[in-house]
Amino acid sequence: MSKTNHYYEELQKQADEYFAQTNSETATTKEIALWAIRNGKWEAPPDLVLRQCREDFAKALREQYLEDVDGRPVRVKHVARIQSGDEQLYLWADIRRAPRKHMEIAFQQRRQQIVGDCRQLKRDADYYNNAHSIELAIQLVFDFTEDVKEGEFSKVAETLC
Repeated sequence: MSKTNHYYEELQKQADEYFAQTNSETATTKEIALWAIRNGKWEAPPDLVLRQCREDFAKALREQYLEDVDGRPVRVKHVARIQSGDEQLYLWADIRRAPRKHMEIAFQQRRQQIVGDCRQLKRDADYYNNAHSIELAIQLVFDFTEDVKEGEFSKVAETLC
Protein backbone atom coordinates (compact mmCIF):
# COMPACT_ATOMS: atom_id res chain seq x y z
CA MET A 1 0.00 0.00 0.00
CA SER A 2 1.37 3.42 -0.91
CA LYS A 3 1.93 6.19 1.59
CA THR A 4 -0.80 8.22 -0.10
CA ASN A 5 -3.34 5.40 0.21
CA HIS A 6 -2.51 4.99 3.89
CA TYR A 7 -2.90 8.73 4.44
CA TYR A 8 -6.32 8.78 2.75
CA GLU A 9 -7.44 5.71 4.65
CA GLU A 10 -6.52 7.50 7.87
CA LEU A 11 -8.55 10.54 6.80
CA GLN A 12 -11.48 8.25 5.97
CA LYS A 13 -11.28 6.74 9.48
CA GLN A 14 -11.19 10.21 10.99
CA ALA A 15 -14.26 11.25 8.96
CA ASP A 16 -16.08 8.11 10.16
CA GLU A 17 -15.11 9.02 13.72
CA TYR A 18 -16.38 12.58 13.18
CA PHE A 19 -19.78 11.33 12.01
CA ALA A 20 -19.98 8.85 14.90
CA GLN A 21 -19.00 11.40 17.56
CA THR A 22 -21.14 14.26 16.27
CA ASN A 23 -24.15 12.16 15.18
CA SER A 24 -24.17 14.26 11.99
CA GLU A 25 -25.76 12.88 8.85
CA THR A 26 -24.01 15.45 6.64
CA ALA A 27 -20.92 17.63 7.00
CA THR A 28 -18.68 19.87 4.97
CA THR A 29 -15.01 19.00 4.64
CA LYS A 30 -14.34 22.26 6.51
CA GLU A 31 -16.36 21.01 9.50
CA ILE A 32 -14.55 17.66 9.47
CA ALA A 33 -11.14 19.33 9.09
CA LEU A 34 -11.76 21.76 11.95
CA TRP A 35 -12.88 18.87 14.16
CA ALA A 36 -9.78 16.83 13.26
CA ILE A 37 -7.40 19.72 13.92
CA ARG A 38 -9.08 20.71 17.20
CA ASN A 39 -8.97 17.11 18.41
CA GLY A 40 -5.30 16.62 17.50
CA LYS A 41 -6.12 14.02 14.84
CA TRP A 42 -4.52 15.85 11.93
CA GLU A 43 -1.40 17.92 11.45
CA ALA A 44 0.09 19.30 8.28
CA PRO A 45 2.48 16.92 6.49
CA PRO A 46 5.97 18.37 5.90
CA ASP A 47 5.51 18.62 2.12
CA LEU A 48 2.09 20.29 2.35
CA VAL A 49 3.15 23.62 0.82
CA LEU A 50 4.73 21.97 -2.22
CA ARG A 51 1.76 19.61 -2.69
CA GLN A 52 -0.72 22.49 -2.39
CA CYS A 53 1.23 24.56 -4.90
CA ARG A 54 1.31 21.63 -7.35
CA GLU A 55 -2.44 21.06 -6.91
CA ASP A 56 -3.14 24.76 -7.44
CA PHE A 57 -1.10 24.76 -10.66
CA ALA A 58 -2.89 21.62 -11.90
CA LYS A 59 -6.29 23.18 -11.18
CA ALA A 60 -5.29 26.41 -12.90
CA LEU A 61 -3.94 24.55 -15.95
CA ARG A 62 -7.11 22.42 -16.22
CA GLU A 63 -9.24 25.57 -16.20
CA GLN A 64 -7.41 27.53 -18.91
CA TYR A 65 -9.51 27.83 -22.06
CA LEU A 66 -9.42 29.58 -25.40
CA GLU A 67 -12.22 30.01 -27.94
CA ASP A 68 -12.12 28.19 -31.25
CA VAL A 69 -13.18 29.88 -34.51
CA ASP A 70 -16.83 29.06 -33.69
CA GLY A 71 -16.59 30.58 -30.20
CA ARG A 72 -16.56 27.23 -28.35
CA PRO A 73 -14.32 26.81 -25.32
CA VAL A 74 -11.29 24.57 -25.82
CA ARG A 75 -9.04 23.47 -22.96
CA VAL A 76 -5.53 24.86 -23.48
CA LYS A 77 -3.39 22.70 -21.20
CA HIS A 78 -3.47 18.89 -21.26
CA VAL A 79 -1.75 16.41 -18.98
CA ALA A 80 -0.36 13.01 -19.91
CA ARG A 81 0.73 10.49 -17.29
CA ILE A 82 4.06 9.00 -18.40
CA GLN A 83 6.15 6.29 -16.75
CA SER A 84 9.83 7.20 -16.57
CA GLY A 85 11.73 4.35 -14.94
CA ASP A 86 10.26 3.92 -11.46
CA GLU A 87 8.73 7.38 -11.50
CA GLN A 88 5.32 8.42 -12.79
CA LEU A 89 5.38 11.88 -14.33
CA TYR A 90 2.45 14.14 -15.11
CA LEU A 91 3.57 16.17 -18.11
CA TRP A 92 1.54 19.21 -19.14
CA ALA A 93 1.50 20.71 -22.63
CA ASP A 94 -0.25 23.53 -24.45
CA ILE A 95 -2.65 22.19 -27.11
CA ARG A 96 -1.37 24.80 -29.58
CA ARG A 97 2.20 23.43 -29.39
CA ALA A 98 1.91 19.90 -27.97
CA PRO A 99 3.36 16.97 -29.90
CA ARG A 100 0.73 14.65 -31.36
CA LYS A 101 1.89 11.72 -29.19
CA HIS A 102 1.35 13.76 -26.04
CA MET A 103 -2.20 14.69 -27.10
CA GLU A 104 -3.04 11.08 -28.06
CA ILE A 105 -2.00 9.93 -24.58
CA ALA A 106 -3.77 12.83 -22.84
CA PHE A 107 -7.04 12.30 -24.74
CA GLN A 108 -7.02 8.54 -24.19
CA GLN A 109 -6.32 8.95 -20.47
CA ARG A 110 -9.13 11.50 -20.10
CA ARG A 111 -11.47 9.12 -21.92
CA GLN A 112 -10.51 6.34 -19.50
CA GLN A 113 -11.24 8.67 -16.57
CA ILE A 114 -14.71 9.30 -17.96
CA VAL A 115 -15.31 5.57 -18.42
CA GLY A 116 -14.13 4.95 -14.86
CA ASP A 117 -16.46 7.64 -13.55
CA CYS A 118 -19.38 6.07 -15.44
CA ARG A 119 -18.59 2.61 -14.08
CA GLN A 120 -18.46 3.94 -10.54
CA LEU A 121 -21.65 5.95 -11.01
CA LYS A 122 -23.42 2.78 -12.24
CA ARG A 123 -22.21 0.79 -9.20
CA ASP A 124 -23.28 3.59 -6.86
CA ALA A 125 -26.73 3.89 -8.46
CA ASP A 126 -27.20 0.10 -8.46
CA TYR A 127 -26.29 -0.06 -4.79
CA TYR A 128 -28.66 2.78 -3.93
CA ASN A 129 -31.50 1.29 -5.99
CA ASN A 130 -31.01 -2.12 -4.36
CA ALA A 131 -30.92 -0.61 -0.88
CA HIS A 132 -34.11 1.36 -1.60
CA SER A 133 -35.99 -1.27 -3.59
CA ILE A 134 -39.42 -0.14 -2.41
CA GLU A 135 -38.88 3.15 -4.27
CA LEU A 136 -38.82 3.67 -8.02
CA ALA A 137 -35.27 2.98 -9.21
CA ILE A 138 -33.15 5.94 -10.31
CA GLN A 139 -32.44 5.43 -14.02
CA LEU A 140 -29.20 6.55 -15.64
CA VAL A 141 -28.41 6.85 -19.35
CA PHE A 142 -24.80 6.28 -20.39
CA ASP A 143 -25.20 7.06 -24.08
CA PHE A 144 -23.85 10.61 -24.33
CA THR A 145 -24.25 10.97 -28.11
CA GLU A 146 -27.07 13.53 -27.90
CA ASP A 147 -25.36 15.43 -25.07
CA VAL A 148 -22.19 15.77 -27.12
CA LYS A 149 -24.14 16.87 -30.22
CA GLU A 150 -26.06 19.43 -28.18
CA GLY A 151 -22.80 20.84 -26.84
CA GLU A 152 -21.47 21.32 -30.36
CA PHE A 153 -24.33 23.65 -31.18
CA SER A 154 -24.72 25.48 -27.87
CA LYS A 155 -22.74 28.57 -29.03
CA VAL A 156 -24.73 28.71 -32.28
CA ALA A 157 -28.00 28.58 -30.31
CA GLU A 158 -26.79 31.38 -28.01
CA THR A 159 -26.11 33.69 -30.94
CA LEU A 160 -29.54 33.01 -32.49
CA CYS A 161 -31.42 34.01 -29.31
